[in-house]
Amino acid sequence: MGHLLQVQGDAPHTLFIGCSDARVVPELITASEPGELFVIRTAGNIVPAYAPGSDGVAASIEYAVAVLGVSDIVLCGHSGCGAMTALAESHDLSGAPAVAQWLQHADAARARTAARGDVRALVRQNVLAQLANLATHPSVAGALAEGTLTLHGWVYDIASGGVEALGGHAKVTVPAA
Repeated sequence: MGHLLQVQGDAPHTLFIGCSDARVVPELITASEPGELFVIRTAGNIVPAYAPGSDGVAASIEYAVAVLGVSDIVLCGHSGCGAMTALAESHDLSGAPAVAQWLQHADAARARTAARGDVRALVRQNVLAQLANLATHPSVAGALAEGTLTLHGWVYDIASGGVEALGGHAKVTVPAA
């Protein structure tokens, strides 16, 4: 199947799923060259759990894993995330119903965050919740079972340029460009 869909020369090794926030630039965060990352950006770095039917996020994940054969997926949250701030502080989103509905995909993260208003904790819990959602996608579940794919949860600090790897103690600071 890969040879039918893959464009010659398109061979990234990592799928990077990050927030739509303009301050979150995957290639700068990872010091990557063009072509090294396949990128999905969504409000709040949200990945809905797999469900049958047409879905652009699911299709992009499947393409990266099943067709491009990426070996790593990085799911990256960030400091000062507007989506997580809106959830943590219970902002009125009645004027943005599509956003409110989209953010419901972070309900598990909100349920796991003890202190209301703790944006920092919610950002971290959201990365973990979205990694769990990601693992429900058949292509991801299959590659994980085969041992050909590794998932990584990161939190990028916009002010310092630092990256914290969740689930481990590794911290990396990416030099400013």
